[in-house]
Amino acid sequence: MSAASEPVGLSGPWGPALPEPHPIRFHPVHGANIRVDPSGTRATRVESFAHGVCFSREPLAPGQVFLVEIEEKELGWCGHLRLGLTALDPARLAPVPEFSLPDLVSLGHTWVFAITRHHNRVSREGHSEAEVAAPSRPPTLLLEPYLCIEQFRIPRDRLVGRSRPGLYSHLLDQLYELNVLPPTARRSRLGVLFCPRGDGTADMHIVINGEDMGPSARGLPAAQPLYAVVDVFASTKTVRLVQLEYGLPSLQTLCRLVIQRSVVNRPAIDGLHLPKGLKDFCKYE
Repeated sequence: MSAASEPVGLSGPWGPALPEPHPIRFHPVHGANIRVDPSGTRATRVESFAHGVCFSREPLAPGQVFLVEIEEKELGWCGHLRLGLTALDPARLAPVPEFSLPDLVSLGHTWVFAITRHHNRVSREGHSEAEVAAPSRPPTLLLEPYLCIEQFRIPRDRLVGRSRPGLYSHLLDQLYELNVLPPTARRSRLGVLFCPRGDGTADMHIVINGEDMGPSARGLPAAQPLYAVVDVFASTKTVRLVQLEYGLPSLQTLCRLVIQRSVVNRPAIDGLHLPKGLKDFCKYE
């Protein structure tokens, strides 16, 4: 079961736990070309490159991450997934706009950004584009168990997308050891959340493979319900929702982390005397 993100700096090192948020699901209202599976956790654009706008079924709780994994790509289209938040009630949208950008945004109270192949970080005040594009230290990713975003800390493990390793991936690809995926790659994981501020507004953050991109929008109305928006656009064909563990990690997660850190390369996990389901979970989750 999910539990709420833990606020930072409130009555103790990390503060009290917030009420448990609802599991994330896709809203039954969506673009004309979208098909949502019966579980409400997988959305596929069945034709064309547009009419792929989806929403969260419920408004997000503060600090709750709406996290999607890119499951399937489609060649021949230019452009990638778009992600953000809206204060518009999806149930009142008839019809759903063809595009999130600019159609949905033009209705107001909506903040959506395109995820591109060549950058995965929003510029912060006081940093040049060159500094942002080339950080001076290597990615921490799984080296730090929690991602801290303003007053929230979120277990980082499931935020990180992982490619399925090939037999010699650990020898041929230097990025394999860091487990870094491009933002728009298959199995990349992209999330959006909002963090309330003391003035009644909120900052929107986008998280790409376990890395916070910083505030991508400010001044959102924190008192209004805020729904997640994902536009399954162009080369992105199918996305799957990923449920996060916000509190203490499960025993299954802890076992997987121990196995991953004890084995030199993930293909070697196949040689362990473990059930196939656990091997797959250790390598790919």
